Amino acid sequence: MKEKLLTELTARYPALEPCAEEIKAACQLLSGAIRKGGKILLAGNGGSCADCEHISGELLKGFLSKRPLTEADKLTFAPYESGAALAEQLQYGIPALPLPAFSALATAFSNDVEPDAVYAQLIMALGKPEDVFLGLSTSGNAKNVCQAAIAAKARGLKVIGLTGISGGKLADLCDCCIRVPEKETFKVQELHLPVYHCICAVLEAEFFQ
Repeated sequence: MKEKLLTELTARYPALEPCAEEIKAACQLLSGAIRKGGKILLAGNGGSCADCEHISGELLKGFLSKRPLTEADKLTFAPYESGAALAEQLQYGIPALPLPAFSALATAFSNDVEPDAVYAQLIMALGKPEDVFLGLSTSGNAKNVCQAAIAAKARGLKVIGLTGISGGKLADLCDCCIRVPEKETFKVQELHLPVYHCICAVLEAEFFQ
């Protein structure tokens, strides 16, 4: 299934063919972390901030298919009023936290300390060695994303970058950097979407099909 999804991606977006091995490597890093009980921490700015929310949304519930609870897990809801009905609505998720969503922490930290270190602070507080940090930056030079990558490396996390063709400073901090072959911000973002949709589909297929 994984190979099929990657083949379909490059067939639909031939420009991404040079990124195929990096996308595959990113999927392996992420699936390895999830198998160890780890989570995915995501950070980016502007459109990449929105992409962090988008990625989390695809992972925390069913994406291409539903992920119903097992009968054994449904039984754990049964003793509670409306528990059985609730269990029928719920789905399994892949833990993925969009760090830009921590708005109260971000504003407090930016006011009290240093705005560029806000994502690094969240990595410091939430990151564990079994986790993966996924940093999105079209230039690869977003200071707050790079500082988060430094914090992730220091904390023992694996780091994946999703950037434009140069990779910027972020590339040197990554265990795997997916550099889509564009330079202009909006064009980079246009290619980021099919990349992360493919990654989400691969992870779903690996764990829920």
